[in-house]
Amino acid sequence: MVTALLLFDFCNKNHRRPICPQEVVPVTAQADPKAKKPKAVVEGESYDIPMFSGKVQAGVPEMTDDYIEGMVNLNRLLISNPGQTFFVRATGDSMIDIGIHSNDTMIVDRSITPRNGSIVIAALNGELTVKRLQKEPDGRIFLLPENAQFSPIAVTEDSDFHIWGVVTNSIRSLN
Repeated sequence: MVTALLLFDFCNKNHRRPICPQEVVPVTAQADPKAKKPKAVVEGESYDIPMFSGKVQAGVPEMTDDYIEGMVNLNRLLISNPGQTFFVRATGDSMIDIGIHSNDTMIVDRSITPRNGSIVIAALNGELTVKRLQKEPDGRIFLLPENAQFSPIAVTEDSDFHIWGVVTNSIRSLN
């Protein structure tokens, strides 16, 4: 399950259904007047952070140098197309085997064409989900979880199915 943004087709006045995120309306922007628009957040203030050239051992500690290799700007590192990028928070456990945990912030790029194996944010029958996209040779589409406790979801011809974008990164707070 995914929480954060709601997208609706307002052309049909009698039926509101999720659509591709051409008209993204942040839920927080409706509820909180202090909420910033996604583009303003992405294009706002950014910082160049030092990148040390040495590696940090996750096992047995070892000596490393403390030479600064250069500066890293996380906006440039993580966001290649700011105008087509949005953030969304994950909930649930269906993607934990690839490192997407509940409350992680996913970076989603709408300009990337989803391909077989892409991790996507999809709207299926009015509900959002993050899953691995699987396209079968016979044309069938499945949304695959990355946790053996969950089952694949078949996308049928009767399904209202839209891909919002491809997940490019996931950010987890350790605090």
